[in-house]
Amino acid sequence: MVRTGENSTQPGEPSAAGQPAAVVQQYYTQNAGSLAQRYGSVTFEEVHGGVLDLLPPAPARVLDVGAGTGRDAAALARRGYQVVAAEPVRELREVAQRLHSSEDIRWAEDSLPELSRLEGAFELTLLSAVWMHLPPTARGQAMKRLAALLAPSGLLVVSLRRGAPPTDRVMSDVPAEEVVRDAQQAGLQLVRLVEEGADRLGRAEVWWQTVALRKGEA
Repeated sequence: MVRTGENSTQPGEPSAAGQPAAVVQQYYTQNAGSLAQRYGSVTFEEVHGGVLDLLPPAPARVLDVGAGTGRDAAALARRGYQVVAAEPVRELREVAQRLHSSEDIRWAEDSLPELSRLEGAFELTLLSAVWMHLPPTARGQAMKRLAALLAPSGLLVVSLRRGAPPTDRVMSDVPAEEVVRDAQQAGLQLVRLVEEGADRLGRAEVWWQTVALRKGEA
């Protein structure tokens, strides 16, 4: 399977290379319109096909973290879910709300690692091409917060952009093994690791992994 994903950085934290997150966000602010076209060129089902059978039945409460221009949030709403879409970049939220108007999506200006404006419990949380923007010092805290927002037996799906980071944004190449380790420390267990393969947008240097994790019963 080949992949692409939405991505946006998280404010309030230094970037993976120590730069302020505002510098990383500038890319998404300046390119919100073109990114909507790029990310919209592939469907939710194409991007997340390796874990679709794990999704909870609708209606369920779903959190899309780093929702970008809204492709995944809109697809989840069409599937009957009640979606909270958290996106820190105002320009991306504005594009998303224009393209994907739905009563089943509530947009929130919030970001990892705190996600301080959100309250659980969510039966599904999705992070599509977001984790690589978190600096190493924030990843453990972020995972604990995501686990706290999950309902018992809730599912966390994290798609990982692998390969050499681009020069126009600051990000890290985070392996699935690291995500699984942080998740286990936060009380989540690996359900599935999907080796997605090449990038659907044709970037030869990019490949994808998806990690599906489940929270234990309370």
